[in-house]
Amino acid sequence: MPNDKLPQKMSWAYLVNLIFYLIPLFTVKFAPWQYLAMLAALVLFLCCYFWAYRCNRNEMQRPVVGMLLVAILITPVNPGSVSMFAYAAFFIGYANPLRRYVLYLAAVISLLVVLNLVLNLHWPYFLHFGIPVVMAVSFLGWVEQQHALQRLAKQQSEDEMKQLAAMVERERIGRDLHDILGHTLSSIILKADLAEKLLARQQVAAGQQQLTELSQIARDALSQVRQSVAGYKHQGLTAEVAKLLARLRDAGFQTELQGEVPVLDQRRETAVILALTELVTNVMRHSKGNSCQLIFQQQGTDMHICLHDNGRSNGVKEGHGITGLRERLAAIGATLVLNQHSGVSAAIQLPLQES
Repeated sequence: MPNDKLPQKMSWAYLVNLIFYLIPLFTVKFAPWQYLAMLAALVLFLCCYFWAYRCNRNEMQRPVVGMLLVAILITPVNPGSVSMFAYAAFFIGYANPLRRYVLYLAAVISLLVVLNLVLNLHWPYFLHFGIPVVMAVSFLGWVEQQHALQRLAKQQSEDEMKQLAAMVERERIGRDLHDILGHTLSSIILKADLAEKLLARQQVAAGQQQLTELSQIARDALSQVRQSVAGYKHQGLTAEVAKLLARLRDAGFQTELQGEVPVLDQRRETAVILALTELVTNVMRHSKGNSCQLIFQQQGTDMHICLHDNGRSNGVKEGHGITGLRERLAAIGATLVLNQHSGVSAAIQLPLQES
């Protein structure tokens, strides 16, 4: 339940308005039982008053009814009880929607009129003073309600934004881990298999070299996993492209780089690196070819990036990796098109200027 309680910081200070109830205690001579009655009424009123402050808006009915009952019972003794009616009217204004607030306020004013007609009050200004004060104070309560609703709406909006940001961050980390680890684990498997074959052929030096590279790949993967939690860091698009081509060559592909690697801002550079990492991983896993081309070509305000392999495919099935890749590229205004013609081509169209 939202926290729409009144702030209690100033609750004691607001009791200064009880001065109209307390003045008669010092200016009018009462019988002893009347003093006791007024003291008891004051204690009961204060209990209801602080009870209302501890309640949410939809829980204030009972303390408000308690304040009204105390005020009604003590009015024949002390007409200064009009200040108690004013406090009850404030909570009525704070706790109710507009229509109900107007209805309840009219009921309180009618109650004052009835008490003035029925009781032989010693104060001729009971209505002249009471009705304007009750109306004004109740309106202050309604205004405070509007402020409270605005605060709650703002808090709710901020909470929703935080939840959305957390969800987006979780999705980013999930995509990053999929792209980074998917590619890295494929490379580790490849290196391990190659080292095993070399060692089986007694090519110890070459096998040890593969194991050394495998160890370095594992360390890089660990570093990238750690970095992905705080935001993926890399050595730049040119360096990452060189690494990807080297891993393709390790997997038995002849590689060719065409065009000039573009200089991009960090956000788009990161997205392109992770996209190429996912695409290269798919080539290493699924392609049955032996040749791969990576092409960078600028056309107007767009950069076209194409990864093409000559493998045979019976149909490209888009899994979670490609779906996440499309989402990542869409975030920077880029698109991905997969084609099957003399192999498989993955073409990325990237605007060089943010729209």
